Amino acid sequence: MRRSRLTGFLTSLLLAAGLGLTGAASAHASTAAAGGYVALGDSYSSGVGAGSYISSSGSCDRSTKAYPYLWNAAHSYSSFAFNACSGAKTDDVLANQLGSLNSATSLVSLTIGGNDAGFSDVMTTCVIQSDSACLSKIDTARAYVANTLPGKLDTVYNAISAKAPSARVVVIGYPRFYLLGQTCLGLSETKRSAINGAADYIDSVIKARVAAHNFAFGDVRNTFTGHEICSGDSWLHSVNWLDIGTSYHPTAAGHSGGYLPVLTNAA
Repeated sequence: MRRSRLTGFLTSLLLAAGLGLTGAASAHASTAAAGGYVALGDSYSSGVGAGSYISSSGSCDRSTKAYPYLWNAAHSYSSFAFNACSGAKTDDVLANQLGSLNSATSLVSLTIGGNDAGFSDVMTTCVIQSDSACLSKIDTARAYVANTLPGKLDTVYNAISAKAPSARVVVIGYPRFYLLGQTCLGLSETKRSAINGAADYIDSVIKARVAAHNFAFGDVRNTFTGHEICSGDSWLHSVNWLDIGTSYHPTAAGHSGGYLPVLTNAA
């Protein structure tokens, strides 16, 4: 999701406010895989928050600990294009990420939609403002997801199908952020519950559009169960004071233990 806006906004406002918020599967043995693999999408696919960034990826922050990189390392594809980029929206995927797709592409993975819905604005508002302001911002995001995002997703999915007609396309969703009912510093239970509900809602919309295109949907909510923020074994960063831009992104364990098994099952 969009890292630069979250970085600037949270750094200037969260630090002033003084707010604070308070495990992994191993790669599969290498197996033969025909054709090429192309990894598309936003920061949940590029690996923001996982560390070990590939220097040539620049601000896209592609990580060697991200699930696409781990998946490719365990398989023998004829080619691998790691095109996912931090901050990407659907329009960015269309403009910048589809060039590697072709008739020989056999697998495409993708996370997209969170930035279109205003992920960074939602989380910034919920961290620094009131419950009512947080809920209002979430309502705005939900309206966008209901009314505008489906068409945006359809355009991306159609473009993928046109460029890689033989590919298995796995669209992966987003995890719930919080384990509810726990004593946990930071956001109120009202905010946490609403944020989780928003994650469920965007996943439901993405899943419906994925089904309409005969793609596979990868649901990470089950693999992240017990590893949400406030769980004591979180696979998600809360506000990260040393690197604000990683806030609310999966850790390396979240990629290897949360996202990689879902791709494995769906691919």
